[in-house]
Amino acid sequence: MSKMKSKNPENIYKQAQRFADVTKKLIINGNILRAKRCLAIASNLMEKGNKEMQNAISNVYVFSVSSFMELHHCAIKNLFPQNLQNEYQKQINTSGI
Repeated sequence: MSKMKSKNPENIYKQAQRFADVTKKLIINGNILRAKRCLAIASNLMEKGNKEMQNAISNVYVFSVSSFMELHHCAIKNLFPQNLQNEYQKQINTSGI
């Protein structure tokens, strides 16, 4: 995922979306271990990435993957690392769902 360190914010958001798509595909295919690995990478990027990276992970990756999981009735708590769960909770509280 070193390519996600791009200076172009648009690229970071597109790459975060592609990464979310890969994660969702793994979940659909039942490959939960690899999906968890992707979520761990996203968690790491959320912790150690710059502000742009954190925004991309929060606004694109977490939103996309959590929306997908809700739609398919997957247990977010069981898969999401704590910091991604926190971002997810912020999004729920902000949106008023």
